[in-house]
Amino acid sequence: MNIEKQIEFDRIKEIWSNLAVTEWAKEQIQGLSFYLNETELRKQLKDTTDSRIFMEKLGTPPLQNLAEVKDILTMADQGGCLTPYQLERVETVLAAVRRLKEYLEKGKSYDNALAYYAENLNALGELREEISWQIRGGRVDDHASKELSQIRGQIEKCEEDMKQKAERVMRSNKESMADNYCTTRNGRICIPVKRECKLKISGSVIDRSATGNTLFMEPAGVAKCYEELQALKIGEENEVYRILYTLSAMVADSLDAMNENIAMMEKLDFIFSKGKLSMDQNATEPSINTERKITLKDARHPLMDQKLNIPLQFEIGEDIHGIVITGPNTGGKTVAIKTVMLNCMMAQCGLHVTCREANICMNNSYLCDIGDGQNIAENLSTFSSHIKNVLEVLGEVNEDSLVIMDELGSGTDPTEGMGIAIAILEELRKSGALFLVTTHYPEVKEYADKAQDIINARMTFDRETLKPTYQMVLGEAGESCAFYIADRLEMPNEMLRVAIQAAYGEDAVRAYHFQKEDASLQRTKKNKISKSKKPKKNANLRNKYQLGDSVMVLPDQKIGIVCEPINEKGVLRVQLPGKKIWINHKRVKLHVPAARLYPADYDFSILFDTAENRKIRHDMERKYTEEVIRRD
Repeated sequence: MNIEKQIEFDRIKEIWSNLAVTEWAKEQIQGLSFYLNETELRKQLKDTTDSRIFMEKLGTPPLQNLAEVKDILTMADQGGCLTPYQLERVETVLAAVRRLKEYLEKGKSYDNALAYYAENLNALGELREEISWQIRGGRVDDHASKELSQIRGQIEKCEEDMKQKAERVMRSNKESMADNYCTTRNGRICIPVKRECKLKISGSVIDRSATGNTLFMEPAGVAKCYEELQALKIGEENEVYRILYTLSAMVADSLDAMNENIAMMEKLDFIFSKGKLSMDQNATEPSINTERKITLKDARHPLMDQKLNIPLQFEIGEDIHGIVITGPNTGGKTVAIKTVMLNCMMAQCGLHVTCREANICMNNSYLCDIGDGQNIAENLSTFSSHIKNVLEVLGEVNEDSLVIMDELGSGTDPTEGMGIAIAILEELRKSGALFLVTTHYPEVKEYADKAQDIINARMTFDRETLKPTYQMVLGEAGESCAFYIADRLEMPNEMLRVAIQAAYGEDAVRAYHFQKEDASLQRTKKNKISKSKKPKKNANLRNKYQLGDSVMVLPDQKIGIVCEPINEKGVLRVQLPGKKIWINHKRVKLHVPAARLYPADYDFSILFDTAENRKIRHDMERKYTEEVIRRD
């Protein structure tokens, strides 16, 4: 269980470590745990206060990263010869020590305890001056010693003589030269000679051009000077090494003082980083007690914007060991319990707290269960992970612990979750620890009302703006405000009645004061989907066969006459010899259309009706009759 990550103390450490300069201080910050010794804790808090006051009066201390110089000192301790660059790094640190010592000395006029750390800093003025005098610009200075100065003067004169001799040879042999200037090849001064004139010049060929037409030769007189130059350079190198070894030995002799300086600078860096964090967060030194009491006035979450964060008022201890916080979603319950634990942990780590005033007890452990904790890798559901964390907390909790739990009993069946929540609260109560939990269960609120050492608290909610005010009211149970919010957002009363009755029963419905008169649910008119009209089945078949058409009935290939056209089912009636049949249009094939067989006004009843039906129809056209035409 990573408590620091759950409550976001790891983010505070990251911000804090970025304010430190040395690697040692950064590592101390990342590995720091809360102090369990009251004397040490009070000293750490005083250091934080003193460092902030110091910087408010005298500005930021002149500290610098010391990682590189540590390696250099190790090399010196092993008898190695330090390079000019390394010696300059040592000189830079000593200069920083001198400036830091002067900075701390100024604090004595304000009677600041940190000012007396100056007594533990040794600027090693002699060593710093020796390095500063002998090493300049990344090299041993010409005036580091009288001998080195003389040797380098002779080297300069020798190089000038070589150049002048080479130029005299060129002037006296202009016709043999390929160019009018001398050059340096392989560290030797050479003149450019035409290949065919090689024998005219006394000297050695050092190099040749890419084409081979030009030879770079060292004149014989220059060669003698070159030998003298090499001897001088060996002398120079020896003198340079003597100076470097001497300075390295001086560094090695001052190793104890240097290491003490570094340790003191790192310690001061750690202390001043706490002061910087306090200044950045506009924090306050808390009071510390061992009486299991916590009082926070105008407490802020240290990671939230100071301008937007609404201060929290909080108090626990004496007769109250547990607080059950309820209220609407997004009402700030989780932020509230994190704010309490973060400020307590910061105080016990020797940091100032983001409160106007705070009195915080020391705790021997900080335990929490926040978030759904779902772990796919371990195949743990939200509830399983939640219970796993809770059991870890209950296994470690004692009377000196501070515990926070968010959404107690969530992630499972509400009835069973409520029972588990009460069981957890009872175990926390028995442990004697200080604890804060958040919940929505009304039964848990009732338990807190009746249980010894536990009280309810609620997060306030502005019913007019439907926004949380992030204020905690101790001694009162909160409401979820779900029905009120839904009502204000114009959920129909009928839906609200159903919801309230399902949750609390009919009496609650009668007691509820609706914000508006009955209104039905206003459904937004949506654009209708435009569907293409499909032609009715067989609609195009009705004119396929006409009355009187001669058709062939398949598969028997019998010839008949259409006596009734195709209907909506795709079936027509055909007169065959001695009978009439109904048949699907797919089994009929046109043989001869009626237009070719009969005149336009032909009476088809002659073909299809019986003589009796024809007589009855004739009578119907002349008079009333009770006879009925019968269909065969």
